Amino acid sequence: MTGASFSESVVTKLSRLFGNRAILFGAIILALVVLAAAFAPLIAPYAPNKLSIVNKLKGPSLAHLFGTDEFGRDIFSRAIYAGRVSLLVSLGVVGISALLGVTLGVFAGYFRRLDAPVSRLLDAMMSFPDILLAIALVAALGPSLVTVILALGITYAPRLARIVRGSTLVLRELPYIEAAVTLGLPTRQILLRHVLLNLASPILVQTTFIFASAMLAEASLSFLGVGVSTDMPTWGTMLASGREFMNSAPWLMVFPGIAIVLSVLSLQLVGDGLRDLVDPRLAKET
Repeated sequence: MTGASFSESVVTKLSRLFGNRAILFGAIILALVVLAAAFAPLIAPYAPNKLSIVNKLKGPSLAHLFGTDEFGRDIFSRAIYAGRVSLLVSLGVVGISALLGVTLGVFAGYFRRLDAPVSRLLDAMMSFPDILLAIALVAALGPSLVTVILALGITYAPRLARIVRGSTLVLRELPYIEAAVTLGLPTRQILLRHVLLNLASPILVQTTFIFASAMLAEASLSFLGVGVSTDMPTWGTMLASGREFMNSAPWLMVFPGIAIVLSVLSLQLVGDGLRDLVDPRLAKET
């Protein structure tokens, strides 16, 4: 493929991707969330933990766009800074789950003697509900930002490992892989150049969905009180603290809830778009 034809192919795929209004909406919302988190100190009008008892439980106004909580803290500022925590956790989870999942999946799919034990390990881990396994791991390691990332990364690694294993099983039987083995190429070179490169697309798509699941799981753990430290604003802790004032100050739960819904929805829409871009057959079926 020439450079010109490759460029045309990329442009065509991107135009098809963003030609879908739902995917474009998801990409725009995701970009806004990322930009707001990145420039939180410039956008937030107040420090996230600044107390102002005289302004407690104030409704949305020009001074406080999303209102204030029971300690007079600005909900808008806390929601923006909470997005930082959520994105940081999700990125860490994606990194750990990709490292573990891709390694286990490739080894299980390529080396026949490792397939059975690794598959049984993955089956055992996936037999537990994700949130229960994450809670158990956080309880064992102790609640903190690092342990939440580790726990969720371990929890979601089997999802990616199963997909990578299945794709590797197919790739292993292809003629060019058999030819590489016959020519005596090192196993490391075969895995890196011929297997992993062909797995890049499904890995990218799946990590997008893991990103969304991790964001929702982090909010759930924080809501249950087993997530990151309560000193750090998160959407989950904001929802938890707002339960007591659900009737008198509904904005305490409404705005963090909207932030979670829009963020997860945008990631799901982008993930669906990437999946259809990678495999157009799925787009026709769905």
